[in-house]
Amino acid sequence: MDGLNTAPHAAAHTAQPGGGAQVDGRRSRVRAVISAARYHGVELDAKDFRGEITEVTPSPASLVRWLGEQGLVARAIRLKWRYLVRMHDSPPVALMFKDGTAGLLVGADPTRNLVWLRDPMGSDGDVPVAVDELRLSQVWTGDVVMVARSRTQSETEAPINLPWLTRMVMREKKSLRDIAIASVVLSLVSIFPALIVMQVINNVVNHHSMSTLVSISMIIVVLAVYETLISFGRREIVLVLSTRLDSRIALVIFARLLSLPLEYFERQQAGNVIGRVSAIYKVRDFITGKLMTTFLDMFTLLVILPFLFVLSATLAWMTLAAAGLIGLIVVIFVGPVSRMIGRVITAEMKRAAILYESVAGIRTLKTLALEPSRRVEWDVATADVVRAKLDAGRLANWPSTLASPIEMFISRGVILVGAYLLLTGSSSLGAGGLVAFMMLGGRVAAPLVGLAKLLEEFTEIRAALGEAGSVLNQPTETRALTNGMRPKILGALSFQDVMFTYPAASSKALDDVCFDVPAGTMLGIVGRSGSGKSTLTRLLQGVSRNYTGFLKLDGVDLREINLTHLRKSFGVVLQDNFLFRGTIRDNITANRPGLTLEDAVRAARLAGAEEFIERMPAGYETWIEEGSTNISGGQRQRLAIARAVITDPKLMILDEATSALDPESEALVNANLKRISKGRTMVIVSHRLSSLVDCDQILVMERGRVEDIAPHHVLLERCAIYRQLWLQQTRHMNPQNAHAGPAPLLAEGD
Repeated sequence: MDGLNTAPHAAAHTAQPGGGAQVDGRRSRVRAVISAARYHGVELDAKDFRGEITEVTPSPASLVRWLGEQGLVARAIRLKWRYLVRMHDSPPVALMFKDGTAGLLVGADPTRNLVWLRDPMGSDGDVPVAVDELRLSQVWTGDVVMVARSRTQSETEAPINLPWLTRMVMREKKSLRDIAIASVVLSLVSIFPALIVMQVINNVVNHHSMSTLVSISMIIVVLAVYETLISFGRREIVLVLSTRLDSRIALVIFARLLSLPLEYFERQQAGNVIGRVSAIYKVRDFITGKLMTTFLDMFTLLVILPFLFVLSATLAWMTLAAAGLIGLIVVIFVGPVSRMIGRVITAEMKRAAILYESVAGIRTLKTLALEPSRRVEWDVATADVVRAKLDAGRLANWPSTLASPIEMFISRGVILVGAYLLLTGSSSLGAGGLVAFMMLGGRVAAPLVGLAKLLEEFTEIRAALGEAGSVLNQPTETRALTNGMRPKILGALSFQDVMFTYPAASSKALDDVCFDVPAGTMLGIVGRSGSGKSTLTRLLQGVSRNYTGFLKLDGVDLREINLTHLRKSFGVVLQDNFLFRGTIRDNITANRPGLTLEDAVRAARLAGAEEFIERMPAGYETWIEEGSTNISGGQRQRLAIARAVITDPKLMILDEATSALDPESEALVNANLKRISKGRTMVIVSHRLSSLVDCDQILVMERGRVEDIAPHHVLLERCAIYRQLWLQQTRHMNPQNAHAGPAPLLAEGD
């Protein structure tokens, strides 16, 4: 683009020719949707945008996905000019340009055939540029991204139950309509073979008419081809519907699982959670399998049933009565079978938990030679599953056994009754009509029997849906993750009368905690086991929000801040950090994959990890195996510190972050802490007081209360608990205290 005369948005970038070519397309597109979101009162940070790693510039789909994660409703569509120019009363709309940049549509005038565009890289006060169709068509791809206000309750927030699944299916109205039309046509076509057979028996065979046989044969061939094509089309539509439904359920379920609070996962066994959530796929298979098949067969029933009454009302009523009797038998057994299936699911969940726990803890299992005991647990759990399945299978066998004679009557007995009616002259059906009735009667009885048996399947599906709902319907953090303020984080902390009690706990974890820390402070937190050190950091991270009092960050109540924004503004290093399968570089840049190798190197250098990374076979591209088995605990910890500092957070939390390090590595990290702490607030929880002596303030906790807060040398003079901890850890350096009486036993950790 050469300037104002050739590109409408280049004028907003710069008045000089060629200036638009220097605009960063990635920043331009992200800034465009950020401006659109700001119109709806949502402030976003461009640094939070990830996009696809392979994309040079963000695609509309990536932008929509990101906006959705921020709690907005966004949609990418392709428009023609005649529709775009009518958007004169709409909120700002992001337009995608061919060079990878974007513009912001802020107005339109259909009478003058003009739209007004603003440069997203400029300020909100910039004067928009009027553009006509010809000029816009030279640079516009036709794609727009529209942003709307946050949803109150969507599919991703609604309870997971049968109505939710029904709404999910009904969203595919077009596919369902096409399937219904194809099914009705197939049902109508299926009547003709029966009529043709009736004609063959009544006319061709009785009158030896070869010409009629040839004509009928041609009709059968044409109908067979037609039915084959329609059946293929219907199966294709059903397949597309099933895969779309499958993908939508999978996306919603995983998003719901990730939105559950950390506290829930801490109270539940991982194996139970996975097993219960996986039960939703039984529901998916039921909907896209037997339920869909029965649903399609019902069209056949509705079309063919009236024709059966035309042939013989007596035989038709007999067929319906037999099918209804099968349904009654199934309904009687629904309750008992449902309870048995519940036992099966519970037993399978327990066995799945043992399997997951054994795989997750395989290192400990092998180290302690626990294989025999785990085999015993597995054998007992397997026996429970087998016993429950056997009992459920035996009970479920009864309705099938009782219904079997009735099914035989439908398929075989009806023809005998029909023959009797013909012989006694009670029916004018004729031999051909009787054969035709049997052909169509079987197609009517099948969906009726299938519908009755579907009730039996439904009990298992209802139990599976209940298991999945017991996890997925737990209160989520969705609202906190998508709503709330997004202030600029500086790092000033204020605890005012904060009290917190863990669920089912008898005593308070935090009791009337009060202290203030200005931004840029290095704060150390110490105390005996159970004093509330780690609880403080949990509240800071928003893991627990049901505390009383006020916890403020830069003067803003923490509960009013958007949870995603809050956590992305922190750098957190825990005692036991998890690394993902992938390269060292991928793990360091995990929360900002768009960062460069230079950023990863800088973060590794700050964390003291650069020296061991360079000794790795492939450097920063060295692959980390599952469970981080090919690196040491100290190396894993330093990589976690590098991952925390790479985003340059204004507040960092180190909860026993150096506890897994050897003395050399710990000294290296501690030496870098001063460099890491420049320009940011540091909250460091540690049982090693020697690593906290350089902190600006040290907070001493005791039984959930603040005992004292002051620098190291002041605490040594006036705080008895801190002095006792210090002497206990440094007595080996003081010969006079080497033979002193034993200090009270102090557990490390929180």
